[in-house]
Amino acid sequence: MRQRPPSVSVSQRRPTVNRRCVVTGAAGFIGSRLSHMLLADGWTVTGIDGFTDSYDPTEKEARAEALSVWQNFSLVVGDLLDVPLEAVVGEAEVVFHLAGRAGVRPSFELESRYVHDNVDATRRLLEVCARVPAVRRLVYASSSSVYGNGSRPFRETGAVGPISPYGRTKLVAELDCLAAAGTALETVALRYFTVYGPGQRPDMGLRIFAEAALEGRPIVLFGDGTQSRDFTFVDDVARATILAADAPVSALCVNIGGGATVTLLAVFELLRQVVGPLRIESRPVARGDVVHTEADHTRAREVLGFQAEVAFEDGYRRQIDDLRERRARRVRAR
Repeated sequence: MRQRPPSVSVSQRRPTVNRRCVVTGAAGFIGSRLSHMLLADGWTVTGIDGFTDSYDPTEKEARAEALSVWQNFSLVVGDLLDVPLEAVVGEAEVVFHLAGRAGVRPSFELESRYVHDNVDATRRLLEVCARVPAVRRLVYASSSSVYGNGSRPFRETGAVGPISPYGRTKLVAELDCLAAAGTALETVALRYFTVYGPGQRPDMGLRIFAEAALEGRPIVLFGDGTQSRDFTFVDDVARATILAADAPVSALCVNIGGGATVTLLAVFELLRQVVGPLRIESRPVARGDVVHTEADHTRAREVLGFQAEVAFEDGYRRQIDDLRERRARRVRAR
């Protein structure tokens, strides 16, 4: 499948003071960081989050509590298919749609749940945004999983071929977003590449590896370690997402990557330098895992003026330090 060509929109960079937006998935890893950055820039933010059971909801609750200290933040709790969306987005200029069910491996057993959270919820949100006059633009958080094991570097104009139900649902929702662009609504889809950093979801590899290393447990390696990822620091992703609110295009997908690919073997070497000796147990490659991801960054530079700023080594050290401090707090609390 290939993407439709972009259409030029009327959006321009605007002052952030007194601007209103909605962030779906506001209590999530990326959504919470995005919300903090928007609030710091002067936006009034309404968050929506369903606090689903995809991982420990206490982490989401802690993020929501941290956001609640901002006077210009409010939170709506509920499923996007159930909440009164017209009232929630009524005065918003931009909707940042980050809500959804993530994770490749669980999607094979929970495909209907992924369709509900990623496809059905997105379709309802699009329908409402197109009807509400105040909403100018929807920015959708897509995924590099739409490419599958494609030719590298992954280009937005190239073929897509997801190899998991998760990737398929993200692609369907992305195509729906791009097709919804018109006179009533502008849309941009951002294909995030493996987002990491402090607060990363507990089911993601970089956090699993670091926690195991810090606790002296074996690290389970699926495959031979030569597989690679275009890891992208969470602050860079949030910054790119904000830039997409005013990019002068619509009906366009854009890669958001970290700027360099890193193998799992290199990840483990960095862990050894920071934490110490590791115990690694090998397993066969997991179903649905792609071998390599690598973003072509040309469109992000040209359309968004975006380039990642945080190198992987620096970003992962920050994440490891954060996990070490969390572990120390848990030990002190016993």
